[in-house]
Amino acid sequence: MNNHAETKAVKAVIENYMNGTYQADIEKLKGVFHEKAVMNGYLGPDCLLADPSGFIADIAGSPSMASNNDPYQAEIESIRIEGNVASVIVSETGFRGEGTLVDFFHLIKVEGQWYIISKLFTTL
Repeated sequence: MNNHAETKAVKAVIENYMNGTYQADIEKLKGVFHEKAVMNGYLGPDCLLADPSGFIADIAGSPSMASNNDPYQAEIESIRIEGNVASVIVSETGFRGEGTLVDFFHLIKVEGQWYIISKLFTTL
């Protein structure tokens, strides 16, 4: 793949993450994470060190932000790709109505497919 195609593929993974989060589409969310992915960061003062399963369970256990008409917006700020790894920064606002976060995603290309291998986040 050329760089444009790789950027498009990485962007598609992140957009699936954003849409899956907003719509509480659990299968979409499960599909973007590598099986060995980690998800770490801060929700307010609380440090969370885990894998994506807790986040996915939390999204699955609540009404979707779409059904609540939450003003959720997510914007890709940057994408950098080097070979088979990528880094993406995303800003989220309106998470569950009022939350504002910044996410630092790292992706890895395995057998031709891009996956999120780590997500580092913090609330603002």
